[in-house]
Amino acid sequence: MLGSVKSGDGQRLLLYETSGDPKGHPVFLLHGTPGSRVGPRPRNSSLYKLKTRLISYDRPGYGESQRLKGRTIDHAAADVEAIADSLNLGPFSVLGRSGGAPHALACAALLPDRVASAAALVSIAPPDAEGLDWYDGMAQSNIEAYKTASEALSDGSAECLDRLKANLASNAEAIRDNPASLLSWLTPGMPAADRVVVGHGGIRNLLLASYRTSALCSSFGWLDDVLSFRRDWGFEPGRIVEVPTLLWHGEHDTFSPVGHFRWLADRIPSATPVLKREAAHFAALPAVPEILAWLRDRARERFGAAV
Repeated sequence: MLGSVKSGDGQRLLLYETSGDPKGHPVFLLHGTPGSRVGPRPRNSSLYKLKTRLISYDRPGYGESQRLKGRTIDHAAADVEAIADSLNLGPFSVLGRSGGAPHALACAALLPDRVASAAALVSIAPPDAEGLDWYDGMAQSNIEAYKTASEALSDGSAECLDRLKANLASNAEAIRDNPASLLSWLTPGMPAADRVVVGHGGIRNLLLASYRTSALCSSFGWLDDVLSFRRDWGFEPGRIVEVPTLLWHGEHDTFSPVGHFRWLADRIPSATPVLKREAAHFAALPAVPEILAWLRDRARERFGAAV
């Protein structure tokens, strides 16, 4: 079911979609970068078996959600809460994968009375993560984008910002013409484990649909994501104390290197860290059903019949 709602600040329109069991435990699925509300998810039949109601939305600037220029990671908490209120939800869970993972952590940190449980899959760490070599083990494509973003933010360089904007606009245009172009662009930085996952027909088709929708109107969602990852996030991961939070990671991840996982696991008091030794970045996709069950069960432990 499609719906729209005014954003947390009341100034923008957000497009969201619900699927699965309408009477099941509500879980917000926060998409990757780039991505959209139609990103990879379990089939409806699986969601019914899991007794889960899935809610996904286009982050500002993606798909048909209006842009929020200069946004930071913490904006997601107000937007998620606005959608939850429009759906008359009680306690709910959040699951973020890749670029959606920091936004899930924001919800856990800033909405502890609403978020019953949280999961951050293959997340990066904040840009000011003390003691972390932020770029160590990272694919060159990500290094180039994040360093350009950092340069644009640190000295207000219009040249760096224009270069980043032009690169992502070109990529978005290519995606509109052929969504598979993004996977072709990412492949050189993928370990073998990732190539196996994205080679699976069902997963590949879901990824392509998500990419196509992400670039439907503009490349601003992608641009604002990259910039927000390198800005102050607006919250400290150490604030996540009450909300049971699963951190899931593949040891061979080159898009969100494993050092980021270890940094977060050391600093989130309520974290349950899960490191998969033979996995990489995209292995988080087939793991989603198992993680949804974990979120449902932890939510029931906290709130009982309320969820």
